[in-house]
Amino acid sequence: MASIKFGTSGWRDIIARDFTFDNVRLATQGIADYLNAELKKPASPISGRKPVMILGYDARFLGKEFSLTAAEVLAANGIKSLLCDRPTPTPVIAHTIRHKKAIGGINMTASHNPAEYQGLKFSTYNGAPATPEVTNQIEANIVKLQAANWTFKAAPFGTFTCKEINPQPEYFRCLKKFIKFDVIKKAKMKIAVELMYGTGRGYLDTLLENCGAKITRFHDENNPLFGGIHPEPNAHGMEGVSKLIRSGKAQLGLGVDGDADRFGIVDKDGTWLTPNQILALTLYHLKKNRGWTGAVVRTVPTSHQVDAVAKLLGVKVYETPVGFKYIGALMESEPIIVGGEESGGLSVKGHVPEKDGILACLLMAELVATEKKSLGQILKELSKKTGEFYSDRINIPIQPASKAAIMAKLGGGLKNIGAFAVEKFITTDGYKFLLPNNEWVAFRASGTEPLFRCYLEAKSKGNLKKLDAACRALLAA
Repeated sequence: MASIKFGTSGWRDIIARDFTFDNVRLATQGIADYLNAELKKPASPISGRKPVMILGYDARFLGKEFSLTAAEVLAANGIKSLLCDRPTPTPVIAHTIRHKKAIGGINMTASHNPAEYQGLKFSTYNGAPATPEVTNQIEANIVKLQAANWTFKAAPFGTFTCKEINPQPEYFRCLKKFIKFDVIKKAKMKIAVELMYGTGRGYLDTLLENCGAKITRFHDENNPLFGGIHPEPNAHGMEGVSKLIRSGKAQLGLGVDGDADRFGIVDKDGTWLTPNQILALTLYHLKKNRGWTGAVVRTVPTSHQVDAVAKLLGVKVYETPVGFKYIGALMESEPIIVGGEESGGLSVKGHVPEKDGILACLLMAELVATEKKSLGQILKELSKKTGEFYSDRINIPIQPASKAAIMAKLGGGLKNIGAFAVEKFITTDGYKFLLPNNEWVAFRASGTEPLFRCYLEAKSKGNLKKLDAACRALLAA
């Protein structure tokens, strides 16, 4: 295969095609070489630490076996592994890295991708996703290993073992610093919980039950094929929850994806709320009801509804490229109330610099319990002050041969998008065009498919429709 590449959240590939035991060993050796080099640097943040790594896996096929394969390579490099004793949420692994003062962690997860995919995610000593500066070094190490025809003599399959740990109790204790469970308990809520056959089982549902909520679980059994669905709590993935709520059997729906770093929220009327709306609501709740101080950080294609709520509350806004590693890095260096992205991930001040879908869900339950209103009611009250926001994300197919020309056209800047004048051009990540009246569009080329992802935001449904047509026409020209 071509050399292993780390994307926005680790290396992902199809099981048995490129995601093989040999390639996991190769990737892990690249990580081990990076870590051992860092341990020798006096100025490195892991200098002086014991060479211990936290390893985990999600509910996918051969997850534990892939983790043990990585542990064996690490052991050969003088690095001890502590392996989570069951499929474990990504945010829990991030917390455990920090709690154990480990030098990093490897998580075998492909998050919300289909079941045929597996992934390897490397997190640094602070629990954050590895930055491009780090993954570039690891990729360079892998290229060197391939050039040298590096091989690894592994023990017979199934015979290597390492120490296992249960990270759940400490994570539960950690959440008591961020969630007012007593407020949720007093509300005596009825909540539908979508677990997506994933690692959130025994975490989100158990935490809610522990504070007295009446729970209806969806897909809470182990199934490496995810029941034939994508383990993503989007509007489609939360349909069962929406139906139950519309029947009157629950007042709130909460869901997490396969590795529990993304969230899905369904309101009292059965409406699925967008991650953009949840990020705005989280900022509102933590600033208004909790009195937290600091800024908010969002990615380039995330809704400016966040900005509008921030302005209302007197909060500064930071904008980063796509990928929680950028948000996490800023959260480690600046006082950030909440950081999040339109794809469904957020974290808060003092917590891990990694997406935590469990935390997001609990905060929404706390907000409903605190204000004794539905999330839709709160959004409606906010929109009276900020105006309405209508957002969408569309995939626009292109001819592969025309990609370079389209990139050049967008990269040169545009004077208008259809009938809308361009007021500002931003190239932090892809191409973003700010339009009058706080409307905008952004384009990002897919790295794997012949298409552009186009993000749209308008102040009316009519303008959103016009922007959709203008963007399609622009890429077709």
